[in-house]
Amino acid sequence: MTTLTYTADAFATGDGRAGHVRSDDGLIDLDLGIPEGLGGAGGNVSNPEQLFAAGYAACFLSALNSVSRVQRVKLRDAQVEAKVTISGGSAGFDLSVELVVSAPDVSPETGQLLLEAAHKKCPYSKAVTGNIPVSLTWAVSADAERAEVLASEA
Repeated sequence: MTTLTYTADAFATGDGRAGHVRSDDGLIDLDLGIPEGLGGAGGNVSNPEQLFAAGYAACFLSALNSVSRVQRVKLRDAQVEAKVTISGGSAGFDLSVELVVSAPDVSPETGQLLLEAAHKKCPYSKAVTGNIPVSLTWAVSADAERAEVLASEA
């Protein structure tokens, strides 16, 4: 059995959250800024929470596609929205994540089962479980609601 391994390599320079990030291959090359909600200037810059949200959403979608194939559920146009919140208080800053997933033609019951299986498989989920709160939501699409109505009328 072959073991697959990949290491991503990125660098941060400047003033941390108000600095710059770059991947070793140059595909990521972004200025960072502190969001207005945290007292910063905001503007046309990214921040660590956006980068984490993008990575988590992509990874979770891959896990979702994998478990759907195993469970023989056809996913069409599935989408994962990752909402990463940073909040602070006297004890410092904490993160939380909300993953909102949708796919046409998948019932809420089946979607919930897929969500739970993907959460167990996704490396990002494994890394954060027990460390930060993660909520999972299956968003029912209009197509799925129509499919359920047609099935109940049959």
